[in-house]
Amino acid sequence: MPSPIDIRPIILTGDRTTGPLHLGHYVGSLKSRVALQHSHRQFLLLADTQALTDNADDPDKVRRNVIEVAIDYLAVGIDPALTTICVQSALPALAELTLLYLNFVTVSRLERNPTIKTEIQLRGFERDVPAGFLCYPVAQAADITAFKASVVPVGEDQAPLIEQTNEIVRRLNRQIGREILVEASAMVPKVGRLPGVDGKAKMSKSQGNAIPLSASPDEISSAVRRMYTDPEHLRISDPGKVEGNVVFTYLDAFCEDRAMIDDMKARYRRGGLGDITLKRHLEDVLQALLAPIRERRARFAAEPDYVMEIVRDGTRKARERTEATLAELRNALGLFTLT
Repeated sequence: MPSPIDIRPIILTGDRTTGPLHLGHYVGSLKSRVALQHSHRQFLLLADTQALTDNADDPDKVRRNVIEVAIDYLAVGIDPALTTICVQSALPALAELTLLYLNFVTVSRLERNPTIKTEIQLRGFERDVPAGFLCYPVAQAADITAFKASVVPVGEDQAPLIEQTNEIVRRLNRQIGREILVEASAMVPKVGRLPGVDGKAKMSKSQGNAIPLSASPDEISSAVRRMYTDPEHLRISDPGKVEGNVVFTYLDAFCEDRAMIDDMKARYRRGGLGDITLKRHLEDVLQALLAPIRERRARFAAEPDYVMEIVRDGTRKARERTEATLAELRNALGLFTLT
């Protein structure tokens, strides 16, 4: 008998392979991916091609982190029987779709994309922006539409990229005269972007202010001790500010005992709760969260051939799906085909 058709909504997400993943990734997307794999057909893209848009001078870093990120996925609970893990650069249909879509997007539209404008400023590219970086929204549109994903988890700052994807979808569907490509909706996490332990920027590998999923107990302890609280809270009896206090931001993100956190906030605001006690509680929370992830990660890291087979099998499945979409689109557009 033929296998039943999977009618669950398709979700596409992934990460740039520039380094091991950290707590910001966990609270922003990884935790929800573990849950979503039971209700959606989920594809996880190891985005090595995208990583090259601003790491072309160090391709070895991008290459070696493909497996590192895959190990992180498995360590947090991604099940390869439920989620397809695949390598972006090993899916040639994505590159061809990107090239095709570039004919339907203007440079001025790319430059107006708020996400790209912000990232260009953060990286100090000015007019020396790599063409691949500027065209990243088109490449992302190729990724999303190739899988015919209807849901894409992104941070709030990434939502303009989904809108640009849908602009491309609508333009091509109009030209074809029927709906071949699928519009996607952005799934924005309830928890906002997690700040770095220094409180000055988002948690980032490149900023050196991140807590990796593989962090040792000592590394977690050191990171928590360095966290920004309230510089005016000099004595335990002093009233303190909760807003902008990185320790409370992390407790809000990771502590499930809401009543306890609300009580700690009230005590901190009126005075009577010290920073050391506050940080000890956060450390306990993070140690309990990361210990099993770290242990699972070590087991998977000790079996690189097993991890590689998971990635190889997932990429094969993804290649079949993306090439089917490309063939359907080429045929609908009436592109030349050798027979």
